[in-house]
Amino acid sequence: MRKHFKKIYRRMASLVISGTSLILLLPALAMAAGGGKIDIMVIVADTRGLPAFEAWWANLYNESHLYFTIVTVVMIPIIGVVFGTIADFFMKFLGLDLEHRELAEH
Repeated sequence: MRKHFKKIYRRMASLVISGTSLILLLPALAMAAGGGKIDIMVIVADTRGLPAFEAWWANLYNESHLYFTIVTVVMIPIIGVVFGTIADFFMKFLGLDLEHRELAEH
């Protein structure tokens, strides 16, 4: 009985190794099938017909991913504070004062 399981184990191991090798070699086969020189893919944002701020934002992305990341990280909290302040103003205008409410949890 053990010999039978050893044969099954060996066959399964060889199938797993063959499958893994095939998966790892597929990209090389795909590149070889193209024949000829492979160009590097460039991802850019389309800026045609965008308003001024959006065009600037897209051009920043196209020119430097580092600057785009820095500006994005800086602007997200600023936009959050602006929207929060506007929401607080409208809530006070509607009569919802969240600063002076009594908490039910003690």
